[in-house]
Amino acid sequence: MSGSEIVKRGRGSEEEAETKRRKRRRLNVENAAEEEAEANKRRHLKVVFLGHSEAGKSTIVGQILLLTGQVDDQEMQKYKEEAKENSREGCYLAYTMDTDEYERRRGTVQVGKAMFDTSSCTFTILDVPGLCTGNDYRSISADVAVLVISARRDEFETGFQEGGEMEMVGQTREHVQIARGLGVSSLIVVLNKMDDPTVMWSKDRYDEIKQEVLPFLESFRCGTINAFLPISGLLGINMDKGMDEDVCPWWRGPTLFEALDSVEFVRLANPNGPFRMPIFSHYKDEETVVMGNVESGCIREGDFLSLMPNQVPVEVIALYCDGDIVDQSGPRDSLIVYLRGIEDEDIVSGYVLSSLVQPIRAPNTFLAHLEFLKQPQNTIFYAGYKAVLHTHAMVEECEITEMIPPGVGVMYATDDDDDAICRIQVDHGPICMEAFSHRLGRFVLRCGRKTIAVGYVV
Repeated sequence: MSGSEIVKRGRGSEEEAETKRRKRRRLNVENAAEEEAEANKRRHLKVVFLGHSEAGKSTIVGQILLLTGQVDDQEMQKYKEEAKENSREGCYLAYTMDTDEYERRRGTVQVGKAMFDTSSCTFTILDVPGLCTGNDYRSISADVAVLVISARRDEFETGFQEGGEMEMVGQTREHVQIARGLGVSSLIVVLNKMDDPTVMWSKDRYDEIKQEVLPFLESFRCGTINAFLPISGLLGINMDKGMDEDVCPWWRGPTLFEALDSVEFVRLANPNGPFRMPIFSHYKDEETVVMGNVESGCIREGDFLSLMPNQVPVEVIALYCDGDIVDQSGPRDSLIVYLRGIEDEDIVSGYVLSSLVQPIRAPNTFLAHLEFLKQPQNTIFYAGYKAVLHTHAMVEECEITEMIPPGVGVMYATDDDDDAICRIQVDHGPICMEAFSHRLGRFVLRCGRKTIAVGYVV
């Protein structure tokens, strides 16, 4: 889209804009019941696909887009040809999400995004890479996680085993722990590749994996487990339609789409709260353009907002939601916002577009509750411990400066239930976070290539 498409407005005064906002808030309150009823007719949920790098997440997403008509046969033929050129014939469905050439050769590295409809819901897909990087933590904005586990012999064992400090194994465990720590309350487990020659829809293999995975999920309090179901992402079996008895005579449970439709909608964002939108990406068109998810409040064309933590006042001159230009938007929407009053080079991913009257806090130091992930026996945490903090779209180096209560000194974190209250200091400037916020108060700590803790600001 180009800046020429945008209908620009005069700057106006901040006082006039604030008067308009107050009037709109009153209308929002008056229409809240009507809006709630309309939202319940057609739920809109965000779903994140988690799991080991070879579990088949992107293939499942590609099959979903094919089954729901988001990708046509001509496009799919093109993907097949491109996959063959890269010697990835069995992964052509993943090309619907792996849009970068490096991703297509290697597998998903960035977080993909697409939408599809089931009988009662619209879903926005967050397709997370299997390599545990900072991108994984965008699962913080998901309503439901689909944990993809490969049933193929050895692949499950590799994805679920515990690894050493520098090993890229055990990603299934790590993804589950991260999703739970970041507040994803509903979980669907899919056992993929059940059509593989090493499995052939074996109930024994299904039971074997379920008996190992379920106790782990239950011990880590992973919220509601909506389903544990077998599928073939490559063939599209047990996804939108039930299986024939000659394929899998023992399965009588739901399809993937039925499991997704069963997820309970939980409204966590406040449409009448102060506006908050973490910026995931930005670029320069005729104006400065930012992209992100609305986590609180509403935004309208003509609004004056503050870009935090630098406290730069900006004017909203255009909004795009799902590719369409809109006059206003609210919580849970993924937006492209055209701004006046700031240059692209003055924006960093992780900055937050915020209410001018009630801006988000941006501390250098904060108090946090940490829940440590299971660590090797010789791992200790102490005042002075250095790590890397990941929250919404921000990544910053940090240090645990104090263990609470004072005098605790050090602690050994060898079990998943170990926790502590700590004071954390960010090394390079303030960071936008809010206490007790479901979306903006949660974070992950990593050291090297391993996730060590999940936490929230208190």
